[in-house]
Amino acid sequence: MIWPKAVQDRVKLGGDREILRSYPYRSACPSTVWAELTAAAEHELFFAGYTNYFLWTQIPAFAGLIRRKAESGCRVRFLLGDPACEVTRQREVIEDVPLSVSTRIRITLDELARIGPAEGVEARFSTAEDAVNHVSLSVFRFDEQALVTPHLARLVGHDSPLLHLRRHDDAGMFDRFAEHAEELWQRAAPVTP
Repeated sequence: MIWPKAVQDRVKLGGDREILRSYPYRSACPSTVWAELTAAAEHELFFAGYTNYFLWTQIPAFAGLIRRKAESGCRVRFLLGDPACEVTRQREVIEDVPLSVSTRIRITLDELARIGPAEGVEARFSTAEDAVNHVSLSVFRFDEQALVTPHLARLVGHDSPLLHLRRHDDAGMFDRFAEHAEELWQRAAPVTP
């Protein structure tokens, strides 16, 4: 062996090299990470969280940033859960918190409406058949980086872990999560005002 064990233990050589950072809670990821990733994206912003409402509190002047991104040619997508869906109602019972899932989705819808019609900004509801797969995994894509939250049992999103990924290999962890979100998007229904 050329490298001592101490170096080998710190150097990522396999599939885990796509993991830039992990957080035991989504809320432990600094808001600056969210803001910097959003600001740096040039081609693709895909917010595939079930509610996405926290983005407006996490990222300063988020609506204006989204509008500017779309105007500069960046594709901006929001994949949401349907607030009237049975999976949404079931999740509300499971979480049992005052700020319900459907309320958080409606906050996002209200914020998107305030952005107004903007070329390059799209929003869709995941289908009833896909809702279980959507509510259990949030994927937020910023060009070749992503923040991914696998939701744990009865916990709300901010209490679940988060992985910060950067695409490195074909069919790696980044691609697998991105493909999951794309599959949900392809079957999703457009949000109509």
